[in-house]
Amino acid sequence: METREYQAAIEAILFASGEPVPLARLAQALEVDEDEARFLTEGLMERYARQEGGILLRRLDDAYQLCSDPAYASYVRTAMDLRRNTPLSQAAMEVLAVVAYNQPVTKAFVEQVRGVDCSAVMQGLVAKGLVEEKGRLELPGRPLLYGTTPHFLLSFGLTTLEDLPPLPEKEDALAQDEAPDADDADTEESAAQAEEQPVPPEEETP
Repeated sequence: METREYQAAIEAILFASGEPVPLARLAQALEVDEDEARFLTEGLMERYARQEGGILLRRLDDAYQLCSDPAYASYVRTAMDLRRNTPLSQAAMEVLAVVAYNQPVTKAFVEQVRGVDCSAVMQGLVAKGLVEEKGRLELPGRPLLYGTTPHFLLSFGLTTLEDLPPLPEKEDALAQDEAPDADDADTEESAAQAEEQPVPPEEETP
């Protein structure tokens, strides 16, 4: 087949799937090696980018997916009434951040970090397709492990988890913790001045 035919086949596979399709599966379907499949898919991605339409081809880790252009998200939400795309609360963003930077994690770990119960928030993130179960931890009770999904990458404009912005340096946090508090400094100064004051001799009792 010619390049155009291969790319048309890739387009059909991605459209029919409706979810990210691993590169290995595309290569297997086209009966080519993964390097050739990547070359063909990346070429198709460039075509979508040039045509300035409402559909984009995105790479998510080592998989590809057809999706709508975020510029038209408001129209899509209006047409489909996608309640799952409602804005995330502050609590949901915090839980999502803990999961994204530490995955796979248990719910107990997230609650330990945040200091509050997060059952309802975690269920909401799962319902929105941003977080999913990643197996179980081999400990007594075998608690569930959670991690982010390809939809998470898509929603935040990321290609891989390596694109996450870096966390603040630990040294900065330690420096802030070790910085003397103004009240403490005043207390120390007062104590030093008190030590410098002469102590009057005690009067003897007749």
